[in-house]
Formats: sequence, C-alpha cells, structure tokens
Amino acid sequence: MSKESSFDIVSKVDLSEVNNAIQTALKEIENRFDFKGSKSSIALEKEELVLVSDDDFKLGQVKDILLGKLVKRNVPIKNLDYGKIEPAAGGTVRQRVKLVQGIDKDNAKKINNIIKDAGLKVKTHIQDDQIRVTGKSKDELQQVILAIRKADLPLDVQFINYR
Repeated sequence: MSKESSFDIVSKVDLSEVNNAIQTALKEIENRFDFKGSKSSIALEKEELVLVSDDDFKLGQVKDILLGKLVKRNVPIKNLDYGKIEPAAGGTVRQRVKLVQGIDKDNAKKINNIIKDAGLKVKTHIQDDQIRVTGKSKDELQQVILAIRKADLPLDVQFINYR
C-alpha cells in the first residue's frame, strides 16, 4: 500500500517583506514633489498598518504607492483589510489596514466545499488557522491545489509542507 501524502493550506503575510515595502514607499513619498511639506506616514504596529496623510486624496496616493511596493515584494494584497478613514491629530486623516493572517472559519468552509466539489479521494482537517489535506495519490493532491488556485477566494493562500 502507498503511504499517505499531505500538504497544508495557509494564509500568511511575510512581515519582513511588508516592512521593506513600507521603507521603500516612505522613501518615495519623501522624494515626491507633490508630498513636500505633507504630514504623510506609514507605520507597522503589530499586524496592522497605519496610514496617515493630510487629506483623503493624499491618503489615497499613499495607499497607491504602498500597494505598488507590496506587489513588487510579492505580498498578497488580498490579505489587506481596510478600516474606515478617520480624522487624526493636526488636521490629518488616518486609516488602519489589518494584515489578515490565517484562514478564518468561513473561508475554511469555502475551501472545504471547493475540495469536496472536486470529487477527489482526499481528507481535510481544519487545524486552527490552516487546513491539512491528506490523500493516497499525489496527483489528487495536485488537483486539489489547482482547484483552489482557480477558485476566487477573498484571501491569498499558500501551500506548504507538501509531503
């Protein structure tokens, strides 16, 4: 009999890459003419980005610059959860952007349904914020990966520990 193979489905954001993207975005903001004298900033607090700027328009520009830098560093922008824009000190506006780590229960159920709909002989186990998929055939596991990649999920997923 063949041994069971498995892999884990996770959703993670590399915080060091996010930090690098923030640093390059801040350099660009510092050097851009339209931001001269502006109170624009980007900060990483735990697993949350804090964007601050003079007004809604400039905040949108800061967001665009940051998104460009995140995409260049392969940080999944699907895992950004934007809060509402709120007034901050000194006549500025602030927006908090949560970095979504892990797969929540609703998305885990969606992924389970995608795997069941594929009609493959694999088993899934939800473990905290990740999903383990096991099966006897590595080909079926690869078909599961393909099915999940084709699905339009609200978060970015990675496949790790493929054995």
